[in-house]
Amino acid sequence: MHESIPDFTMPDDDQVQTAADALRMLADPTRLKLMWALLQGEENVACLAELTGARPTAVSQHLAKLRLAGLVHARREGTFVYYSVADDHLKPLIEQALGHAAASRTAGARPPRERAAHGPA
Repeated sequence: MHESIPDFTMPDDDQVQTAADALRMLADPTRLKLMWALLQGEENVACLAELTGARPTAVSQHLAKLRLAGLVHARREGTFVYYSVADDHLKPLIEQALGHAAASRTAGARPPRERAAHGPA
């Protein structure tokens, strides 16, 4: 154990890999919008497409990836499939990420893509 950090325990490699995989899934703007919408409640593809401004086919593809990653659940009702967030732990993570982005914009920080295009501030 490192002496300067009492009671420090590093998460095991499997836990770190699982977390990294989940964060990688959330690193797409459309998927992040979908997750935000699903945090508000269960929805179908047509509604999610309208809410996110993405095409239904793109929404379906993103939802399939999120489902394979275990981040969303799907429930069939008649001809519709309704999606919901699979894990309540995702809510504070997404809220914090979006809150951080809003605070950064308010503080005048340029978005990462803009910084990359224009060089360092």
